[in-house]
Amino acid sequence: MSKIIRTEKPSVLPFYGAAGACLVLSAALPVYQVWGLALTLAGTAAAFLAARRVCPPRVVEREVPFHTGVEDVDQMLTDIQGKLDALHALNEALPDETMSAAMNRMEKAGRAIVETVEANPAKAKQVRRFANYYLPDAVHILGQYATMARRQVRGENAAAIRSEVEQNVGQIATAFENQLDALYAAESMDLSADLTVLQNMLRGQGLGQ
Repeated sequence: MSKIIRTEKPSVLPFYGAAGACLVLSAALPVYQVWGLALTLAGTAAAFLAARRVCPPRVVEREVPFHTGVEDVDQMLTDIQGKLDALHALNEALPDETMSAAMNRMEKAGRAIVETVEANPAKAKQVRRFANYYLPDAVHILGQYATMARRQVRGENAAAIRSEVEQNVGQIATAFENQLDALYAAESMDLSADLTVLQNMLRGQGLGQ
């Protein structure tokens, strides 16, 4: 999903050249007269253009994760992607199949959300709460769970916390999927309306049931 952004970085040499030409011409010509001032300005402009041909703007390439044209949306998508990468790493470290299956669902839904918003940045406002609260909280909780599992923390409190996470991870995955589904609510309604129109047209032509 990364993009290569190309920007032009102008050289400062043409400006230095123009400034130098202006100083020389100002000293050699009577700039207090119209013709002297005109020649000075013309010479300065000529020096600038000549130097610019010799030292054209430098093209700088920069790789960015996202480039939707909206800076805060790009930042939000970058943050979501980072959290999903962390979720993937946690999943790799957890051997429990049930937990892994739920985390796979979460990651799959999250990646699809990123792709949807990248394609249509106007949908970003619909996932702000997901990006700022639901996803970070889920990753934090699962990170704590993974830490306890790795350190083999025992005791009633640890067992209760692990049990609660295991019981709720499926619901968290479902919430992620519901967030993805909500992004397509308008499209689903439009599609349903289009389908109804098509069915009515077919019936009108005796081609439908």
